Amino acid sequence: MTQLMKAAKSGTKDGLEKTKIAVMRKVTFLHRKETPGDSEEEDTGFLEVTVSDMKHPPPELGPMPEGLSPQQVVRRHILGSIVQSERSYVESLKRILQDYRNPLLEMEPKVLSARKCQVVFFRLKEILQCHSMFQIALASRVAEWDSAEKIGDLFVASFSKSMVLDVYSDYVNNFTTAMSLIKKACLTKPAFLDFLKKRQMASADRVTLYGLMVKPIQRFPQFILLLQDMLKNTPKGHADRLSLQLALTELETLAEKLNEQKRLADQVAEIQQLSKSISDRSSLNKLLSSGQRQLLLCETLTETVYGDRGQLIKSKERKVFLLNDMLVCANINFKGQLEISSLVPLGPKYVLKWSTALPQVQVVEVGQESGAYDKDNVVIHNAGAKRHAPAGQASHNKVYLGPPRLFQELQDLQKDLAVVEQITLLISTLHGTYQNLNMTVAQDWCLALQRMMKVKEEEIHSANKCRLRLLLPGKPDKSGRPISVMVVFITPSPLSKISWVNRLHLAKIGLREENQPGWLCPDEDKKSKAPFWCPILSCHMPAFSSKALDLQLGAAVHNPVQSSLLGFSAVSTSLPQGYLWVGGGQEGAGGQVEIFSLNRAVPRTVKSFPVASPVLCMEYIPEPEEGDPPGCQEPRASEQPPSAPHPTVCLGLQDGSILVYGSVDTGTPCLLSCKSPGMQPILCLRHSPEFLFAGLQDGTVAAYPRSNGGLWEPAVPPTRLAVGSGPVRALLTLEDTLWASCANQVTVLETTTLRAQQTFEAHPEAEASVTHMVKAGSGVWMAFSSGSSIRLFHTETLEHLQEINIATRTTFVLPGQKHVRVTSLLICQGSLWVGTDQGIIVLLPVPRLEGIPKITGKGMVSLNGHAGPVEFLAVALSTLAPDVLKGDREEEEEAAEEEKAPELDGPPPRELRKKGILLQYRLRSTSHLPGQLLSVRDAPPGAPAHTEEDGSIYEMADDPDVWVRSRPCARDTPRKEISSVAIVSGGRGYRNFGGDGPRRGDSDSALLIWQVPLML
Repeated sequence: MTQLMKAAKSGTKDGLEKTKIAVMRKVTFLHRKETPGDSEEEDTGFLEVTVSDMKHPPPELGPMPEGLSPQQVVRRHILGSIVQSERSYVESLKRILQDYRNPLLEMEPKVLSARKCQVVFFRLKEILQCHSMFQIALASRVAEWDSAEKIGDLFVASFSKSMVLDVYSDYVNNFTTAMSLIKKACLTKPAFLDFLKKRQMASADRVTLYGLMVKPIQRFPQFILLLQDMLKNTPKGHADRLSLQLALTELETLAEKLNEQKRLADQVAEIQQLSKSISDRSSLNKLLSSGQRQLLLCETLTETVYGDRGQLIKSKERKVFLLNDMLVCANINFKGQLEISSLVPLGPKYVLKWSTALPQVQVVEVGQESGAYDKDNVVIHNAGAKRHAPAGQASHNKVYLGPPRLFQELQDLQKDLAVVEQITLLISTLHGTYQNLNMTVAQDWCLALQRMMKVKEEEIHSANKCRLRLLLPGKPDKSGRPISVMVVFITPSPLSKISWVNRLHLAKIGLREENQPGWLCPDEDKKSKAPFWCPILSCHMPAFSSKALDLQLGAAVHNPVQSSLLGFSAVSTSLPQGYLWVGGGQEGAGGQVEIFSLNRAVPRTVKSFPVASPVLCMEYIPEPEEGDPPGCQEPRASEQPPSAPHPTVCLGLQDGSILVYGSVDTGTPCLLSCKSPGMQPILCLRHSPEFLFAGLQDGTVAAYPRSNGGLWEPAVPPTRLAVGSGPVRALLTLEDTLWASCANQVTVLETTTLRAQQTFEAHPEAEASVTHMVKAGSGVWMAFSSGSSIRLFHTETLEHLQEINIATRTTFVLPGQKHVRVTSLLICQGSLWVGTDQGIIVLLPVPRLEGIPKITGKGMVSLNGHAGPVEFLAVALSTLAPDVLKGDREEEEEAAEEEKAPELDGPPPRELRKKGILLQYRLRSTSHLPGQLLSVRDAPPGAPAHTEEDGSIYEMADDPDVWVRSRPCARDTPRKEISSVAIVSGGRGYRNFGGDGPRRGDSDSALLIWQVPLML
């Protein structure tokens, strides 16, 4: 080892080669020190390698050779970016050590003790060393780039070492401590603050010490973006492609682990900061310091208090903490000099305001008030308001919608409309004809008021988007009646509001007995406390409403349907929108289909019907998108424009029938039925834009071509593709290929020409048939009919990349059970779900990006499962409508853009606008009359006007009655799609493995539904 170090230092070609070999072999250059500040001598415990710029010049990309393809040019540019960003990063690390750490250690008198210096700059030397070694290896790759064009394996070799994770983990975990130490020193030692300021001013880019020290935390996400670009520009079959995919996986896994550790460290710091603000004797302090509390969400929200007419009485920023079993609200007390906060972000001090057990907190949406609680027994006070609403309003059972002021304005408009309608009736009785007093004018008035009401209703809906209304228990009144307190918070954005409602809902479900705990994490310390991001069992229920028949489950599929009627808050508490189709039957008898509606917290059956034979498989086929191949688009456009295909659900039956059904909303008609060749049982179904593929019992795949209407032509016999002699048990459609399994072989077919490309062996044992295939990134996971292992294959080279034995996980729940078989597989949002024949469900982490979906963690085992085999795992996923996530500012800007359209009558200048609503409507008969126009122009139908008064939170300085807009959400962040996800498993009965044994309903087919927290 010492010789190796000498060779690396000497900088000879031989030394460089040896260093590269060591890097490839994953030699650890550093020995770990456990905690910062445990020894005065920092250099003991690891061997230091100084990389001299003279002997090892930093990587330098030479001039570009001629004759490169456009893709090669792009790859070369990306390599240049990698080299440049790495050089800049290493410079930043050197700056921290040379400009800050070393002067502080050498200073006399010391402004920061050596021990504190060690804590602040913990692990930075080792991080610099890792990257200096990486730079040496990178330089040799850059030098030979034009001949080899390989870089992926260097990333794998350099960043898969446990040393890198250890060093970065220590740094990330220590970051909060380091920052609080710097902050404290700034407040107590003026000399230290002065030193930081001088250093910052002396640097060319004026970056603060905090700005430099946050760079290691951002390093891996930067690498990931660069490698994603490189992968996009690396063609299939290129020597670097697989290693780039593996490198992406390696970096993503590393970044995930560091993120999780940073999140946990921040969570601990926030809880400590909160517990400091509570007296030591209080029960809450004991709860917080017990270490049993998980912080699920904390955010600064604006608490607002309104008077009877909706005028703002007061608003104040509060820090709200959602713990796993309680909600805590604190005042924020910013203390300290402002100039320090520019150098180091200052954490505020908190003063506890109130705390409530979670089960007693209710989210009350506008319009939901009547059903949310028992009105007769509860008196509601507005938190902070001196008087609550007049009794007259409560007696009419009228609830203020959104801000009371908006609701009042809507009521005034309704009264005015009633008056105008009466006036219209009177005008109709006039005998004479008058220019501006006739029926046309009267009808215009009515229309104008209706438009105004529509705008007001829109504002009330918008008011809900950023308003979190919570009903909390208060102290009982003198007569002993319980009093509930309504607290209203303004969230920074609609997304934040959704996040709060969703987390509150799931945290309550998480307190149920079956979720305490719901998962077992088989870590070294056998902890059963699972992290909060794990799925939460929201319900278990019978799969079929008919109790008379002993029905076995066959398959399930989710048919997503966007419901515009769903309230704003329901989106974040209900299961994904749409319908869940569940099929099964009785061996040798008929089949049954049960359809559940998911637009609620617990599914309910909406339809149930029998079919001729047991259902073995299902496939949901969405509407073809605009960019689908012209083969299935053109005939439809020319011949049958009205019959564009709606989403359909296909069932494959044991008697060889394929049944195609339309949507539940249109009465679930059976649109089509056809038989398989030779009436062979249909074991699996998959679709591509051109075909519906059916895997049959006799070893063939039947391909049904699409017809004009988008369905399949029953009269045209399907194309039969022979795959093998055994049953085709699994099909998988990739971009332009279909994978079909027969026994232990998988055949790859082209989806357009239907020709077989190649066949490969998926398992060495002939009797281990491939039963399931799921794709993620650039890999396919497979399960088999015998043995407890699952295997990973590369989608491009068909290489076998990993094998995992599931039995090692299930023994944590059922010790001694060696023979385990995998009966279902599903990949969803970075998790591989594995169902077994014992009813146990295992969850394994897989990368989400386009790399290789290798399993890198221990995973978790669900303590909720089935009493028999897990027959299927299905995912229900719906995307939240983008308009739900829009803030009011964005809506206004869009409306403003629309208004820029050339019009004869532009909107009046701002100063002329009254505080009333400007109608997007033009009065026909009064347009030529003098006086200000009541309206501007016709609005498109269904698009209400948006003016500066629009939306939930006003900003009008000249009107003290109107409430103040909270901080706008960041406009520049790209909006990603937010998905609501639920996982459904089906099998015999329900069983809790954490308890004493099987629970009720052992023999009936049951569904278990898990909800995954919204990824925001």
